[in-house]
Amino acid sequence: MTVQKDFMKEFQSIPTTAISDAMDGLNNLDPSIKPLQEHYKIVGKALTVKMPVGDNLAVLKAIYESKPGDVIVIDAKGDTYRAVAGDFVLGMAQTLGVSGFVIDGVIRDVQDSKALNFPVFCKGTTMAASGKAGVGEINVPISCGGVSVQPGDLIVADADGVTVIPQGMEDEILKKSLQKIEKDEKRAQEVSGDVEAIRKYLESMISKA
Repeated sequence: MTVQKDFMKEFQSIPTTAISDAMDGLNNLDPSIKPLQEHYKIVGKALTVKMPVGDNLAVLKAIYESKPGDVIVIDAKGDTYRAVAGDFVLGMAQTLGVSGFVIDGVIRDVQDSKALNFPVFCKGTTMAASGKAGVGEINVPISCGGVSVQPGDLIVADADGVTVIPQGMEDEILKKSLQKIEKDEKRAQEVSGDVEAIRKYLESMISKA
């Protein structure tokens, strides 16, 4: 019997840098989307939201429909004037078991939002709230931070940024990420504290250019 891997657990200890290298940097969100606090880490399935600028009712729908462990990924068109959420909305999502938010946009109530210790990756903060006219969609393909995100894609985010692992590629990317980590650790050990080894490594890299 085939044992299904728990990819969310497997990727919890893997840095986004290794995952990025495993995918040749092709599925990384724009680096302007950063964690509110550097210690935040997210690993979870994407629950996608497509919303127009300044109307966050679809975000509330996503929270209502969410399952514990989901990551709410929001295409807010990169708008930095009106907030997608504040501490009240984020607090509701946290209570319902959402793993975190990834937003191509901004939040508000930054101090109270940080006090929640709830992982949020976004473009920054603002003062203005969104309206709730009711336009928007959830669980549809979106573009967030310049990357295509499908509902159910695996989101991994940490201090270095956010990356998206397409469904069906988890096992392949996990193996490549672990190989990259092993390779980097071996390289570091080979040159650690050894001036001559460092020079040889640098020479080998320069000669390839």
